[in-house]
Amino acid sequence: MLDARHEADQEAPERHAPPQRRCLVSRESGDAVHMVRFVVAPGGEIVPDIDGKLPGRGLWLKATRDIVQAAIAGKAFQKAARADVRVAPDLAARVEALLASRCLALIGFARRAGVAVAGFEKVRALVTKGRCGVLLAANDAAPGGRAKLHALAGGLPEIVMFSGAELAQVFGRENMVHAAIARGRIAEELLRESGRLSGFRPARMETALN
Repeated sequence: MLDARHEADQEAPERHAPPQRRCLVSRESGDAVHMVRFVVAPGGEIVPDIDGKLPGRGLWLKATRDIVQAAIAGKAFQKAARADVRVAPDLAARVEALLASRCLALIGFARRAGVAVAGFEKVRALVTKGRCGVLLAANDAAPGGRAKLHALAGGLPEIVMFSGAELAQVFGRENMVHAAIARGRIAEELLRESGRLSGFRPARMETALN
């Protein structure tokens, strides 16, 4: 007879290692979920494929502004595609906007699913109950407000990459400084996507608090 632990192990879904992709610029391989995929659109223009679902051969870069700029300057897309593809000079800014939009959409989804809270007291309650997965703070709030959240974190991951206006729009409020998302799939996905965004829009918390 199998014990309960063995039964649980048997029923647990198998975790597969994420697929690896090679960056066109650094030539280093990494997890695809932490990189940015590009494809050649039918019109011959390089477009970011943030969701990784567009048809065509994927051209992969590390998720940093410097790498995207280096790819443009070094004509890495043209060399990889073996064609005179068009690359917008503001490609890095487009990637940033798309990643930011994706992150904010995840926060909005968390709010609608009832796993996100706004306001310091509600955030503190979520942390105290041990249910918090990720903390959010407006990057343009007063340093004291961000420091208060930082002191509360206790090692929890913090995202400080969105303005108060961006967060307020998601939560349907006039002003926003603090928010949090409960542990679970949405928090994990937000951390992954904000990790990609950090290569284009770095958090400014340490600068503000020092």
